[in-house]
Amino acid sequence: MAESFDVIVVGGGPGGYVCAIRCGQLGLKTAVVERENLGGICLNWGCIPTKALLRSSEIWHLMHRLDEFGFSADNIKFDLTKIVERSRKVAAQLSNGVKGLMKKHKVAVIDGEAKLKGKGTISVVKNGQTTEYSAKNIVLATGARAREFRGLEADGNLIWTYRHAMVPKEFPKSLLVVGSGAIGIEFASFYRTLGADVTVVEVLDRVLPVEDAEISAAAQKAFQKQGMVIKTATTVEKLQKGASNVTATLKAKDGKVETITVDRVVLAVGIVGNVENIGLEQAGIKVEKTHVVVNQWCETGVPGVYAIGDLTGPPWLAHKAMHEGVIVAERIGGVKGVHPLDTSKIPGCTYCWPQVASVGMTEAKARETGRKIKVGKFPFIGNGKAIALGEVEGFIKTVFDADTGELLGAHMIGAEVTELIQGYGIARTLEGTDADLQTVIFPHPTLSEMMHEAVLAADGRPLHI
Repeated sequence: MAESFDVIVVGGGPGGYVCAIRCGQLGLKTAVVERENLGGICLNWGCIPTKALLRSSEIWHLMHRLDEFGFSADNIKFDLTKIVERSRKVAAQLSNGVKGLMKKHKVAVIDGEAKLKGKGTISVVKNGQTTEYSAKNIVLATGARAREFRGLEADGNLIWTYRHAMVPKEFPKSLLVVGSGAIGIEFASFYRTLGADVTVVEVLDRVLPVEDAEISAAAQKAFQKQGMVIKTATTVEKLQKGASNVTATLKAKDGKVETITVDRVVLAVGIVGNVENIGLEQAGIKVEKTHVVVNQWCETGVPGVYAIGDLTGPPWLAHKAMHEGVIVAERIGGVKGVHPLDTSKIPGCTYCWPQVASVGMTEAKARETGRKIKVGKFPFIGNGKAIALGEVEGFIKTVFDADTGELLGAHMIGAEVTELIQGYGIARTLEGTDADLQTVIFPHPTLSEMMHEAVLAADGRPLHI
């Protein structure tokens, strides 16, 4: 007879393991099925190890500014192998930490590949052996993978996905990054800071296209100042592999065609959901554009089967998946007062240099709603802490409803803005207005004071510009 659970979570990434933990906290007999490593792509091949790589490049950048801070050093160099090794150790540490959390919350970990087999039943295959398990509730959290296009497939040698780009065997002297979303720009920033010649190609008319237009423009200016070559409104028509390099044929929106030859290519053109071979069709679960269709409660339409995280579509963010995992666990556990996810309250962060972060509507989107809006901006150069740190590039922008004072959106570019953005995230969640934020006392000297100033600026009364 199949072992039975209250909840089985298929996939041990951020959404899956957090869902399992919350289920365990609620006293539900829970299992999580994982075919590879607990923590999923985020902990093992995404969010965390890339930040470890970027930390190394940040240190390299600061080492080249030593004289500015009163220091000197000769013959500084980096060891790529050690940089990669540190990144992998960080990932392993956190993956092992998730194993500990599973044990702490009495969540059974089942190794193998899961597939829906019928009402309340899954089969798990490991080493050719199949075992069936039953559950009152099944949560699909199988995540997503890098998108590829015909003729532009990664080979792991000359043409990379994010996964290959994290573990280079040797440092490329030149690099083409296809796609300027968060993943593409982070790798472009890492490799450019360490000295590679980097070209970024974006099919849309600006880099970081989901961000506010002013933020995108400032980011592109900063990237070009660093030496990146940015080609927007451009497509990659062909990749021709040589013995040790790749020749790319690029076509601009105006029809102009050119070729460039680089050591390596990084493909960062989006992701597709892992919807194959998990029994969706047989179960009657609807899939659109490689993602499972769900309602506001992450229900698939098949009773007792939920789907969360990257599997269900954008925004493809770990913190979105985690939040969905908690919502599903609490719905299953009968917790009162659970609210559906409001994607407008999800912050987005890009860990390039300078960093970019945002929450809510861009100025353009806010204007499209027909509301009367007001905008406040404050530059890093006007902040004492930023000047003391030597980080004066960037600004903070706020967008409010002029009639109600509702904070519609906030957008930042500059040092540590990925840490600052949550202040505005809290404000939006608590439905704070410009008047509320103006009365908050921000500590001095901090970068967070710019958040206050940007709010004041929306009413024409900033104090330090």
